Amino acid sequence: MNIRSGAFENNGFIPRKYSCKGDDINPELTWDNVPEGTRSFALSVKDPDAPRGTFTHWLVYDIDRGARKIDEQAVPGKQVENSFGKKGYGGPCPPSGVHRYYFRLFALDVESLGEIRGMDDFDRKVREHTIEKAELMGRFEK
Repeated sequence: MNIRSGAFENNGFIPRKYSCKGDDINPELTWDNVPEGTRSFALSVKDPDAPRGTFTHWLVYDIDRGARKIDEQAVPGKQVENSFGKKGYGGPCPPSGVHRYYFRLFALDVESLGEIRGMDDFDRKVREHTIEKAELMGRFEK
């Protein structure tokens, strides 16, 4: 499975538009080569370079198995509260330096993960049901 964005290349810089210094909207994402048996998708966007440990920017699950794209500024499924304390996308906003942002798409073996009770629950359920994952890393500096 492969994931990409028309907004930035893998290991490239994420445009300001998608950050707290811009419009703070999610970039368009597309994927292909989905594994057989995929019944839904989940997506996480995390920054492992945050001063206090990994910072979660977006968690989405129960994305339809037929989906191959998330449009800019779209809500493709159910969302979990992020490290900003809100449900939805929160763009890059590092305090200093260049940070890495991992957009990870998970192909899952279930149509629904049911009720998710926070970030740890999301990670656990996704881990239990992942068939395959794809990753796109973008960088950002304030």
